Amino acid sequence: MKKVAIATLGCKTNQFESAAISEQFTTAGYCIVPFTESADIYVVNSCTVTARTDSETRRLIRRARRLNPEARIVATGCYAQVSPDELSNMPEVDVVLGNSEKLDATLLSGADTNQVADSAAEETFSPLKLTSFAEHTRAFLQVQNGCNTFCAYCIVPFARGRSRSVAEDEVLEGIRRLTAAGFKEVVLTGIHLGAYGLDLERRPSLESLIRRIVSETDILRLRIGSVDPNEFSAELLSLYQSSPQVCDHFHIPLQSGNDSILKRMGRPYSTAFFRDLIEKITVSMPHAFIGTDVIAGFPGETEEEFETTCRFIESLPFADLHVFPYSKRPKTRAAEMPNHVPPAVISYRAARLRAIAEKKKTDFLEKSIATELTVLVQKHDETTGTVKGISNNYIQAEFAGSATDLNTLCRVLVKTTSKGGAFCDRLPDAQDLEQSSCLTLK
Repeated sequence: MKKVAIATLGCKTNQFESAAISEQFTTAGYCIVPFTESADIYVVNSCTVTARTDSETRRLIRRARRLNPEARIVATGCYAQVSPDELSNMPEVDVVLGNSEKLDATLLSGADTNQVADSAAEETFSPLKLTSFAEHTRAFLQVQNGCNTFCAYCIVPFARGRSRSVAEDEVLEGIRRLTAAGFKEVVLTGIHLGAYGLDLERRPSLESLIRRIVSETDILRLRIGSVDPNEFSAELLSLYQSSPQVCDHFHIPLQSGNDSILKRMGRPYSTAFFRDLIEKITVSMPHAFIGTDVIAGFPGETEEEFETTCRFIESLPFADLHVFPYSKRPKTRAAEMPNHVPPAVISYRAARLRAIAEKKKTDFLEKSIATELTVLVQKHDETTGTVKGISNNYIQAEFAGSATDLNTLCRVLVKTTSKGGAFCDRLPDAQDLEQSSCLTLK
């Protein structure tokens, strides 16, 4: 049996697509092994959001060649889509495949020439029909691909093409298939979720999709991926509040806490608009996990503008920040802007923001002490006699349990917290939540 190793960089969409690659290889009779082991085929599913991810892709390719000098090495993903020549010029690479081509296992295992289609010419997006994931409790489901926004700093539209959505009925079919396979939670993913449905004939919305999922499927937990603030409607917030299946977990990208920077970035909202949205969420859902993205060192960012961003972030109840040091990306408008910030200053600012993020996470976890959580159990440690899982509001929880608790929903009480999550007591009156009304899930 031939062995395949897959390395994935970047977003949840890439993770979903790597799961599709893995399933195709398994169906074809291959054995999936860790990327640290010798394999016959290595697939590096790349990201190109920053220069660092480009560098990491090249490092993984070189590592694969060292692990097995005779292996077939395939470079694919967003870096391969945008800069195929850079990767094909690496002596370690056997073939470069684009984002469309990487979903064909026959190409991954047998193509002898580079194949990278023009993503901008793609008008439709077909759903990937997955039934298994490496993590056997939560599944990702990609419902949208591409982006039409073209923010000044972002290369993703060039790597993923225009926004394309999966039809509602096909999404529901995917949810039902995953539920039947035993998954208790599904995470909806996409490159630009807020644009869901705008390209489809009947123009459904993300809101209508969620309404149908919670009313027409048996999924116990639905987690929503990133939604831009200007696309986060009152109706969407209402669905979070009223639908027991929808997790109290928000990811709403900010990018900068300074209005001048937001304008130069091409982001269509103000800090006042963003603050108002976050306040509406926290008033109605005080224990919700709210994560965001922020870029350090956008071209022309002054010290005063950066300090404004820090103060703005500190003033809001975020649970976590994804901090991105600005990275010059080819083809983007920001690459041609004047006054690029020196790398050392960008690094300093990113470190400042990460320190703020760490405090925000600590504060959020401490606020959860003495509260009840519903946890989906994902791992069991036989040595310690404990289990670990994820709560509705995205807290990593640990408590006493056994292997029989895997892939079940347990109610716990938070006792203490640490940087990694919460230590909990299982409630003595814990019941089988899957047999009770979904109204108990929150």
